[in-house]
Parts: sequence; structure tokens; C-alpha cells
Amino acid sequence: MRADKKGDVVVLLAVLGGMSLAMLDQTIVGTALPRIVAELGGGPLYTWAVTAYLLTSTVTVPLYGRLSDQHGRKPLLLIGMAVFLIGSALSGAAQDMTQLIAFRALQGLGAGALLPLSIALVMEMFPPRSGGARVQGALGGVMGLSFLAGPFLGGLFTDHASWRWAFYVNVPIGLVLIAIIVLRLPRRPGTGGGRPDYAGIAVFTVAVTSLLLGLTEKGLDGHTWTDVAVAGPILLALVLLAVFVAVERRAASPIMPMELFANRSYTLVNLTSFVTAFCMYAGVVFLPRYFQEALGVAATESGLRIYPLTLGMVAGSVLMGALMSRTGRYKPWLLVSPFLLVAGALLCLNLAVDSPGLAVALWMLPLGLGMGPMLSGLTVAAQQSVEPRHLGVASANLAFFRQIGGSVALAVGGTLYTAEFAASVPGAGAAAAHASAAALVVPSLGVAGAVIALVALVALPDRRLADPAEPADRPPRRPEDTVEAGFAS
Repeated sequence: MRADKKGDVVVLLAVLGGMSLAMLDQTIVGTALPRIVAELGGGPLYTWAVTAYLLTSTVTVPLYGRLSDQHGRKPLLLIGMAVFLIGSALSGAAQDMTQLIAFRALQGLGAGALLPLSIALVMEMFPPRSGGARVQGALGGVMGLSFLAGPFLGGLFTDHASWRWAFYVNVPIGLVLIAIIVLRLPRRPGTGGGRPDYAGIAVFTVAVTSLLLGLTEKGLDGHTWTDVAVAGPILLALVLLAVFVAVERRAASPIMPMELFANRSYTLVNLTSFVTAFCMYAGVVFLPRYFQEALGVAATESGLRIYPLTLGMVAGSVLMGALMSRTGRYKPWLLVSPFLLVAGALLCLNLAVDSPGLAVALWMLPLGLGMGPMLSGLTVAAQQSVEPRHLGVASANLAFFRQIGGSVALAVGGTLYTAEFAASVPGAGAAAAHASAAALVVPSLGVAGAVIALVALVALPDRRLADPAEPADRPPRRPEDTVEAGFAS
């Protein structure tokens, strides 16, 4: 495919539209949950309306990525979109909380295809040296905007129509996107594959499910790391992940080829994706909680107040794409991001009930500017570190590790938040205690994630961008083709 064809732009918009729907549905339910519980009942199950979607969408991301490498992107993307739309329609029609949870899980099974396959398709349609770096920058901006627009749209639908439209709206939009993909996206054959890796799929699914269940339980008030409900699933997951590695090393067609992790660039990029999720979730989860609990604003308004962070992410991602396109490199610009993240996180030490709104907005801006390049730059770095036949699994694993990192961040951050709130509330009152907890959690998660990311990025080899037809790991042709020494020293 060539990026200069008008049809490519139409397909690109369709692909990005599907990705946006999937990312919106990660967060759109949060602001609608009180109304959903009031109508459907099942209050004790309310968190599962979010958890069920995140669980199935996270587990299936690597599976879709690998299968698309073997059998082509188009059929897997269409399957994922169809399942997602069926789950959306059924979620909107749910009559009780149990049905909603089941249908949300079905929706997540389809959503797992949309993000990684969209990223892989964009790379194939717009190679890095042919303008693709700019497109990846815009793609990262769309990711950030979609992720943070969910709570606002959820509140908007709930207040002015019905919470059911948070799900129904996906159906007409999704049908149009499917029609465009069917008619305009050419089918490119995959690499083929032998017998499906059933053992690997089974072990991986149970392992990741156990890990997410344990981390979810830890995020609930009242649970400690040593509780059976938390420690049991996490320990089981660690054992099963060791089993999974052994299974994959022997599988003829593994769903997650272990040899990819022997590549230093690939491993470091995924590690960076994992830890920078700490920074992202520190902002997009705990700052809205500060607005609602400490300042007393409504959920919808808190979604608006987070917009400086959102706009920073979009601007940072687009700028990253432009710099990669102009210079043909990603490492020098990625190295700037951790410093912005640390600056933004440390400024949030000043969060209080009387913090001026303009000051808080300015504190959020460096966080967003630091996160934006991580969304687009790491995507390009991951895809550049593998052969074209592994493009799907590389994109999928990047999203998978970001999701897992976010789950760990929520569990750790929730523990810190609860402990600080309990310690502060007797003397300061609830509002000030919530502010104190946010002023602890956002800097702690943000600085920890940024520092580890900086160490990983310093160790990341610096290479020029290469289109998929070229070997991505080729050595520089001239001494001046590398700036690694200047930025890594």
C-alpha cells in the first residue's frame, strides 16, 4: 500500500475510528456507573462492569496480534469489530448487572483486535521514512484524546439521553467503519501458520486473567497484598507465566515468540511501555479523583478539567511524529520525555484543596507533553525492532505491556492513596485528606515510572528509521548516522 493514494486516507480514518471506539469504551462507563447501578441494581458488582471489559480486551491483544501476522490483518480486524459491535448492542440492552458484565466481557473480546491491528496497519500503509512517523504521531494523539474523552462522553450521554447510548452509539459508527474496511482495505496475506498454539493460548489466558483479578482485588478498599484474594491469583499468575514461557519456547507457532525478547531494543521498548503506564495512569485516574473528592466537582466537569493533560498528550505525540519524520530517529526525542514527566509529577506535590485552577492546569501540561511522545515514539521503536512478519505481535505486545503496567499502577497507587487518606483524614478532614493522597500518589507513580523509563531509553540502541522492506536493525552507514553516543553518554 502507498500512503499517497486517496483510498489509503479513507481506510486510515476507518481504522483510527475503530481504535478510538475501543479506547473510549475503556473509560466511558465510569461516569455512567452510578446511574447504571440505580437502574439495574447489583451494586456490589459495579466494578466488574469496567473490569470485565479490561480483562478480556487485555488478554486478547497479543492473540489478535500474532494471528494477524499469520493470517492477515483484514480478517482479524473485521472479526474483532463485529464481536465488539455485538457486545456493544447487547450491553446497551442489558436488563441486569450480570447481563451487562457478560456483554461487556464480549465487547472486550472484540476490542482486543482494534488497537494493535490498527497500529500495525498504519505502519504498513504509511512506512516510517515515507511519512509514517508523522502519521504515528497523529495516531498517538488520537489514542490520548480517546482515552481521556471517555469519562466526559459517558457523563454527557447519561445526563442528556441514557446511559445505554454510551454503548448504542458504537453500532452505527462501527457498521460504517466495517463497510469501508470491507470495500477499501486490500487483503494482504499473512506469513501462514501451522497448528494453533492451543496450550500457549490456554496458559496465557489463565495467567493474565489471574494477574488482573489479583490486581483488581488489591485496588478495592480493605484488601492488603497478603490477602488470599490478592496474593493467591498473583502467585498463580507468576507460576503460570513461567509455564507459558516454557510452552512458547517449544511451540511450533507460538502466540508470543520468545526469541523476540532476545532483541535488546524490543525488550527495552516493552519495558518502557510498562513503566510509563505508571505516569499515564497517575494522571488520568488519580487527578480526576482529586478534582471530584478534594474539590467536589462533578464527574463530567472533572473530565473537562483534565483537558490540559489531554492536549499535552496530543501535542507531544504530534510533535514527536514530526521530529521523527524530519530527523529519521526516535531515541533522542524519547529521551526528553522522562524529564518532562518528572517535572510534571513533582509539580503535583503542591496539590491542595486551595490550589489555583490555572496552576493545576500548568502542572498537568508537562505530564501530557511527556506522555505523548511515549505513545507514538515507542510504537515506531517497537515496530522498527522486529522483522515485518512480526509487526502485528510487536504492536500488540506494546499495548499489552502498557495495559498490565496500568493495572499494576492502579493497584500500587490505590494502596498509597488509601493509606495516606486514612492517615490524614482525622486531622485534616476528608477533602484535604483526598488532596494529600493525590499529592502523594501522582508524584510517586510519575517519578518512579519516568526514572525507570529513562534508564531503559539510555540503554536503547539508536538507529535510523527504516521502511519495512529494509532491515530495521541494520548498522549505521556513516559515522554521522548515529547520535547514540551523544545522547547515551
